[in-house]
Amino acid sequence: MLTNIGSDRVRSVRALSRRAVREREALFLAEGPQAVGEVVVHRSDAVQDLYVDAQSGTRHTAVLHAARAAGVTTHEVSSEVLAAMCDTKAPQGIVAVCRPIDVDLDAVLDVRPRLVMILTNVRDPGNAGTVIRGADAAGADAVLFSDSSVDIYNPKVVRSTAGSLFHLPIVIGVPIPVLLDRVRGAGMALLAADGTGQSELADIDLTGPHAWVMGNEAWGLEPGVREACDAVVRVPIYGKAESLNLAMAATVCLYTSAGVQRTAPTSR
Repeated sequence: MLTNIGSDRVRSVRALSRRAVREREALFLAEGPQAVGEVVVHRSDAVQDLYVDAQSGTRHTAVLHAARAAGVTTHEVSSEVLAAMCDTKAPQGIVAVCRPIDVDLDAVLDVRPRLVMILTNVRDPGNAGTVIRGADAAGADAVLFSDSSVDIYNPKVVRSTAGSLFHLPIVIGVPIPVLLDRVRGAGMALLAADGTGQSELADIDLTGPHAWVMGNEAWGLEPGVREACDAVVRVPIYGKAESLNLAMAATVCLYTSAGVQRTAPTSR
């Protein structure tokens, strides 16, 4: 059992809370039984090491059995060591050190996706993670992050996905003009979701392949991005709320698209 909170191993794991270290080491943390359980089941190849304290080992036996069955290296540590490794103030007793799981844009477009989400200038980790979770739940084919968006391996992003980060393809680091051009070139319509839209969500044809494009939490989409899209669409507000936040609007758009595409005829 690892008990020394000052050891090099503990310090190296804790350092992954910093973006510069994550990028240099090409590693990130998945904390808690939900995230660790999902990465072990769906992307065990991405797990470098798993750490669990003794008390949590008795609570999360299913996760540990799955990890060992997949050949994941597991280390027992003291609760103090686990706390020193994690980004959260109240860690849940289990953490995995993982390799990046993002994919190339070609890998997404080559399979002829019908529904994707494009995020540009999205900076809030909780919003980004919740959009990934909503896209997963709606059955979207991928989430594409421009190079100006939050790091998807930020611990807050990973936690807020509730494991969905390991379920669907994620593309990162592509300039937004390239993303828009490549996605349109793959035969997908580009639909900008923005409060300035002249069209309402219910008026848009969502039967064909399309990508929702969403922008910054505070200022939305840049004019050039809106102009590059095929339509600018607003989610109607029927009550007294001023607006929906990014994650809520994204989920509404994705579920509306998914509902239409599940019932519409397709040539695929």
